[in-house]
Parts: sequence; C-alpha cells; structure tokens
Amino acid sequence: MTTVLIADDQPLQRFGFRMLLESQDDMTVLGEAPGGSDAVRMTAELHPDVVLMDIRMPGLDGIEATRRIVAQGHRTRVLILTTFDLDEYAYAGLRAGASGFLVKDALPEELLSGIRSVASGDAVVAPGLTRRLLDAYVQLLPSETPHTSHTPPEPDPRLATLTDREREILTVIGQGWTNAEISARLHVAESTVKTHVTRILAKTGSRDRIQAVILAYDTKLVRPA
Repeated sequence: MTTVLIADDQPLQRFGFRMLLESQDDMTVLGEAPGGSDAVRMTAELHPDVVLMDIRMPGLDGIEATRRIVAQGHRTRVLILTTFDLDEYAYAGLRAGASGFLVKDALPEELLSGIRSVASGDAVVAPGLTRRLLDAYVQLLPSETPHTSHTPPEPDPRLATLTDREREILTVIGQGWTNAEISARLHVAESTVKTHVTRILAKTGSRDRIQAVILAYDTKLVRPA
C-alpha cells in the first residue's frame, strides 16, 4: 500500500486528488496539507511514502517545503505538481530533492503511474518535458568565457569512484537518454544498463535519475548546447 500526503492550497484540487487516489486498491491518502509548513509538519508526523507537492502556495512554498522534507532524512519522496507545463520554479524543486515533476492536467493514469514510480524509488518527469526542463536549468549555470571553455574541469570527488563505463553512462543520462536508448546505442543489454545506473546513483549519492542528470551538468560531464 502506497501512502500519500496531498499538499495544495486549493481545497477543490485536494478533493479531486483524494478521490482519484482512494479509488485505487494500492493507495491511501494519509492527510491533506493546505500549505508548505503543514506539509513539512505532517510529513514528519505521518511518514507518507509520497508527498504530492504544489509549488505555488502562500507562506512556505513547495520548493522550500520539499527541501525541508528531504532534509528530515525519512523515506518520503516528493512528487511536484504544477499548473503550468514548465513552471519557472519546477527545476528548483528538483534541485531541492524532489523525485518527480508532473503537470496538474496530466491524465489520471499518468499521475497514478508517477506516484507508483516515485514510491518505488524511481524518478518521473512529465512526458516530453525533460529536454525543456534541462534547458531551463542550464540557463542558470555559470557561463564560460572563451579562455576557460576548453580548460579541462577540475576532477569532482563525486565522480572519483566511477568506472569509465559508468562515467560514460552518466554523461548520456545527462543528455536525456532513456535506458532503452542507452542499451541500443552502446550495444549493451538493458538489464546491464539498469545495473550501471543503480551503481552510479549509489556511488554519487544521487537520490534518483533526475539528481544524476543535475550532477552531470554540475560536474560539466554535460555542457549546455
């Protein structure tokens, strides 16, 4: 049974989510938080598997609430929801430690699938938005001058234990490749790719695939196009 906390400042929105989730045999709603502070407090008390987190809420917003929930160190994972197909703050929520990002007008089955994926330890991003999300993120990376653009980056300790193959796979993960694409293009079994990804996450301390993508940009394995 997957337990869920709904964090949204709109009562009608919370009601709709609750009706959908409680129609599923494998899900139960532990509570509803009308604001970010309530979400942090109720997560600490109830320890849900997943928090459905709206970004724009009065008082403590969803980004800071996500950061505080992740800092609690519990198993709870956060799935960010936004009204817009690419909210200007969505990437910040992922940086704060969220494990997924979906739009509120997603199909019911997409939302349910996203909750299940996040609860199982995977990451989820709204279909078709991964590239745009990364584009928004890289705009905030420090720009390089012509003098430094070809200078090899200083070795990052988070990459020190990766094998050459793992570093290669982390690079293409950062470029938005799926496991199936990695398997086909690098000519390895998809099960082998999954094993590599699991090891990469463990060695780099990344919570999930999205955090690994951010790491690839932060360490300049992948650079803005």
